[in-house]
Amino acid sequence: MNTASVPVFILCGGLGTRIKEETEFRPKPMVPIGEHPVLWHVMQNYARHGFRRFVLCLGFKADVVKDYFSNFHLRNADSTINLKTNAVTVHEHRHVLDWEVTLAYTGEKNMTGSRIAQATRKYLGNAEHFAVTYGDGLTDANLKAEFAAHLAGKKTGTVLGVSPPSRFGEIRVKGSRVVEFAEKPDLEGHWINGGFFFFHRQFLARLSEAEDCVLEREPLVKLARDGQMNIHKHLGFWACMDTQRDRDYLTQLVESGTAPWLK
Repeated sequence: MNTASVPVFILCGGLGTRIKEETEFRPKPMVPIGEHPVLWHVMQNYARHGFRRFVLCLGFKADVVKDYFSNFHLRNADSTINLKTNAVTVHEHRHVLDWEVTLAYTGEKNMTGSRIAQATRKYLGNAEHFAVTYGDGLTDANLKAEFAAHLAGKKTGTVLGVSPPSRFGEIRVKGSRVVEFAEKPDLEGHWINGGFFFFHRQFLARLSEAEDCVLEREPLVKLARDGQMNIHKHLGFWACMDTQRDRDYLTQLVESGTAPWLK
């Protein structure tokens, strides 16, 4: 099973309105978590499982993402620039990455399904299967194992199912007496969409390039109802950077050297 040939389509075009203090001047995937933007962390997570082909579905402030990758070596290595000839010599690399990154503009206001439809039409090539994820979700799940489960399951789609703890404390009562107090209980037996998908290319027939096509609505809802969606359950680490509080938490993990998705 060669994951290096499987393209990973990453949704990077949303407005990020719930973390507005960080996204006024840059798209949410470019908000830094430690030394690197959260998008780099997402891609690094795939790369450690052998994936190396990435297609970034851009929209809001696409130029910020294009600038980052166009100047990646200048940002992450010592270099010498000849100001007369504009020749650049890159010296010591801090990050040697064997990645192929396609920067695909998919519209300023297009929804997630539209972005995937546009990008796959142009850049899927002959690949039979492909991955889809968001530019703000992190996990320590074995994505190569999820892909293997996707192939073995022989369904059109597979989603990583996660069971994160509740954000709110829970109390269990008997009459007027509290019998148990849990600060952040796990949602036992409840699975949510972890945002890491694998699809067979036949899924593309369910998508539309129309601006209002939302991946998570009709395409995925009907796929599940038709019995063509499997779940790959993951009980380990998962987090989504929706708010400043989420960003602070992820940054603390990186700076303390305990980030599970980097181990």
